[in-house]
Amino acid sequence: MKPVAALAALFVAGAAITGIAAKQRLAPATAGTSANWPNTGGSVDESGFSRLDQIGTATIGRLGLVSFFTLDNEVTLEATPVAVNGVVYFTGSSGSVYAVDAVSGKQLWKWDPEIWKASPLKQLMNFGANRGVVYADGRIFAGVLDGRLVALDAATGRLLWSTLTIDPTDGATVNGAPRVFDGKVIIGNGGADGPHPVRGDVTAYDQKTGKQVWRFFVTPGSPAQNKGDPAMEAAAKTWTGEYWKVGGGGGTVWNGITFDPELNRIYIGTGNGGPWNPAKRSPQGGDNLYLTSVVALDAGTGKYLWHYQYNQRDAWDYKATANIIDATITIDGKPRKVLMQSPTNGFFYVIDRETGKLISAEKTGKVTWADHIDLNTGRPVEAPNIRYETGETIMYPSMIGTHNWQAMSFNPKTGLVYIPYMQLGAVYTTKTKPGDFVFGGMTAYGKKMSPEDGHGALLAWDPVAQKPRWRVPIDTIWNGGTLTTGGNLVFQGTADGWFSAYDATSGKRLWHFYAGLGIVGAPMSYSIGGKQYVSVLVGYGGTTAAMSDIMNVGWKYGAQPRRLLTFALDGHTALPPSPPPDMMVHAVDDPALKLDETAVATGQAMSVACMACHGPGFRAAGSPAPDLRESQLALDEDNFYAVVHDGALVQRGMPNFGVVGMQRPQIHALWMYLRATAREALGTRKATEGQVQGARY
Repeated sequence: MKPVAALAALFVAGAAITGIAAKQRLAPATAGTSANWPNTGGSVDESGFSRLDQIGTATIGRLGLVSFFTLDNEVTLEATPVAVNGVVYFTGSSGSVYAVDAVSGKQLWKWDPEIWKASPLKQLMNFGANRGVVYADGRIFAGVLDGRLVALDAATGRLLWSTLTIDPTDGATVNGAPRVFDGKVIIGNGGADGPHPVRGDVTAYDQKTGKQVWRFFVTPGSPAQNKGDPAMEAAAKTWTGEYWKVGGGGGTVWNGITFDPELNRIYIGTGNGGPWNPAKRSPQGGDNLYLTSVVALDAGTGKYLWHYQYNQRDAWDYKATANIIDATITIDGKPRKVLMQSPTNGFFYVIDRETGKLISAEKTGKVTWADHIDLNTGRPVEAPNIRYETGETIMYPSMIGTHNWQAMSFNPKTGLVYIPYMQLGAVYTTKTKPGDFVFGGMTAYGKKMSPEDGHGALLAWDPVAQKPRWRVPIDTIWNGGTLTTGGNLVFQGTADGWFSAYDATSGKRLWHFYAGLGIVGAPMSYSIGGKQYVSVLVGYGGTTAAMSDIMNVGWKYGAQPRRLLTFALDGHTALPPSPPPDMMVHAVDDPALKLDETAVATGQAMSVACMACHGPGFRAAGSPAPDLRESQLALDEDNFYAVVHDGALVQRGMPNFGVVGMQRPQIHALWMYLRATAREALGTRKATEGQVQGARY
């Protein structure tokens, strides 16, 4: 990231911000956390705010590394750790749970879900990402990729119970962090983006027994399934055709769950439609409730209360799964109970959490799919041809949005929300080619169309005035979530390996630390014996492989250690050096091998199955899997077969494709295409036509 000061002069002077903050300030005891950080968003309000102020603008120069913990055999680390009573808990790539001493960084215990043994089928369905755990009453709750929700003894890691939350035979997965409330634990699912999109839901379970208490479906089922359920009967009226036969419709709730103890409600942010192309899932139109919405549910019963839909008839993989912040702010001189969310569509929304009525919405950056949001109807004023009616649509933002799952945070003292902002355009087209990720007769890919595209920013947003107060440009696009504190600070890690602290009022960068690898998760803060600590997980990856041409910053698979870093005032621990970024492709080849061009073409089409982990054309961006063009193992076809078909590396996260019937001819074709791409990287072969760059993230 460029070491530049925030562009505060372009917006509003610090004195004006302070005045606004005074009008918006919450009572300090009602927002955020203090000594412990028990939930992925800190408090149940999901604000990412720590009231601790020992580390502040006056002392930040003394901040240093206290301890680090290196995680072997992990790749992507997306979790925000939780900390309770001197122990830090977090998940690895696919749901392994770690307990680490909060000061020394020493591992206390580890629980391994052994997904490769429990569900080889589900291991095929994700790129190895998990967003964390939650603590309640001596228990740690975690979701596992294969759909298990588990309760572990916080002191020992002993498994207390395990409940399967999804159908073990369909495309649903679990990679989000659970939340807890009133003796219950709640989890959603993922799986709206596969060839057979699932039906989104959230389910609440009893914390002590794991027994299901209630379940809410996001999208309607068949007429028989909907009968007698007012929420599903109402939703079904907004779908057309025999939609339930196309798939589940999507709307998966894989993040974005907030508990409101004041109103005893659960707010869920729902995902995109599946298939993406609405003409395939609901051919005669319709809004397709409750896709891309915030839905309010009664916390005790799961009964539908209200919804607000951001994108009617979603066609762009837009989603409302970003964190939803519950707050009370002053608007027009009156305190308002609100929800604040910045979904992928590029607008920042403030919604009345009592009624679900939209209060305000404005663009946070470059947005072309809509002109504005009509505050009378709550609906967007859309641009023409945004659903690729003419065969192709080019618009902003891309499917990754101006903000994705990386958590934004809200500081009630400054009155500002701190957003990990991104800019990138996208092409949505029905003109597909071999090797494209085709989903409902169309494909989509991110595209750089201006100098600002492919870059990010740390954006301080005023939710009352609905405008930016300051903005710090960041060279990279796929950066970490934010933490804000009572010490008037904002912390964020970035894809280029820097972990930084900023003045929360002005945006001036006050401190930075080189972590040796990119950061995508959000940091957190806690205290032990009156001493404040800040911790963050370091493990770049996730969707970076599938968008490697945009998100590659040079990290190599397995080269840089994945770590938990912990900081405090006067810390003096040195972090061992690690290999620097390397943008070169070190492809390997056997020049004596003769390529079968028919097999190469077949393998190119099949390679979509490998894209999420190994990238389009096997051009991975360092995680969650290697760039296979550089692999010595993959030079030999028998070795390649042993890995892909026999599952030789399943315990290290590489799925066994033999379980879905992939046999020698198909694996030979994949291998041929891999060998062709290696030669293309070496310049000894003309590039293969038709492979979309970064088609899916």
